Amino acid sequence: MFWYKSLIFRFIVIGFVLGLVSCKPDIRQNETSYFNLKNYFSGEAKKLSKADFKVLKTVSRNGVTETKKLKIENWPQELSVFSESDINKPSWKNSYKTSVSGNLTIYKALEPDLKTQEIILKKAGDKIACLMIFNVVDNKLFQTREKLTYYPDSLYLIRRKQHVRFLGTNDYLIEGILK
Repeated sequence: MFWYKSLIFRFIVIGFVLGLVSCKPDIRQNETSYFNLKNYFSGEAKKLSKADFKVLKTVSRNGVTETKKLKIENWPQELSVFSESDINKPSWKNSYKTSVSGNLTIYKALEPDLKTQEIILKKAGDKIACLMIFNVVDNKLFQTREKLTYYPDSLYLIRRKQHVRFLGTNDYLIEGILK
């Protein structure tokens, strides 16, 4: 009789363990509702790394400008400010209004405290012709306004105005012309 109870106990334990293993939360893989900037700029970085572009890069801070022609060795890092503006986080699923008009798609933040306030995509057929991103960070220590512009295989612009409390305002411009 003891072996019978032991066998039933083992079946119960095995059934319980198998039941736990088969219970998984409903996880959906990267369900995106907006244009995926991270994926797009990851692809652009790979494409630009393979191509042998030289970049005429201009960096300006408060009107003091320096221009150099160079080869970018790390495109993911160079384009990171664009990919970091991605709005595809599960918690932001309903935080942007999408408007489509012809070849323009606009994602506009519904909440003023979101960093990425607006993304504008202009398409030529199935391809992106121009992408603009407007970022805002506003807190007690500093205010930052960014306008990021990207023309594939041609040009990228990063304009940033930053006011730091007690230190003043700085204007930055980074322009990369692909040659």
